[in-house]
Amino acid sequence: MFKKQILFVMGVSGSGKSTIGKLLADTLNIPFFDGDSFHPEANVKKMSEGHPLNDDDRQGWLERLNEVGIENLSTGAVIVCSALKQKYRTILGHNLENKHQFIYLDGSFELIDARLNKRKNHYMPKGLLKSQFEILETPTEALSVSIDQSPDEIVNEILEKL
Repeated sequence: MFKKQILFVMGVSGSGKSTIGKLLADTLNIPFFDGDSFHPEANVKKMSEGHPLNDDDRQGWLERLNEVGIENLSTGAVIVCSALKQKYRTILGHNLENKHQFIYLDGSFELIDARLNKRKNHYMPKGLLKSQFEILETPTEALSVSIDQSPDEIVNEILEKL
């Protein structure tokens, strides 16, 4: 049985966070939140112009996602966001009473690059993928799942590990 908690589904752009997060939330019957929808307009504009976000750009966004987690502690929720650095994950997990879990969607640059070639209408250009891999601090505290399988298989593996 699922212990009510906040599940942060994380990874670089193109790793399948939204797809897996929605499927996981539906399976667990808990709310789903796409972290991208909480970015301020300035962040979206910066990324759409091909510039990577810096830590200062992300600070308020991460704090807002943490608030969403706190607001949903009683029901549990799935929140998807990149959370590429440990300090970002620290901000996301602040005051969540140890009732949260990070789920890292792990995939190679080549696999994710090929996926991004097929993705349409996303504000983050494919050219920023390299910068995401460069700043990625692979989490040691997260459940790690390979994305080299179907979405259903990924969710089943996550549920087994939870």
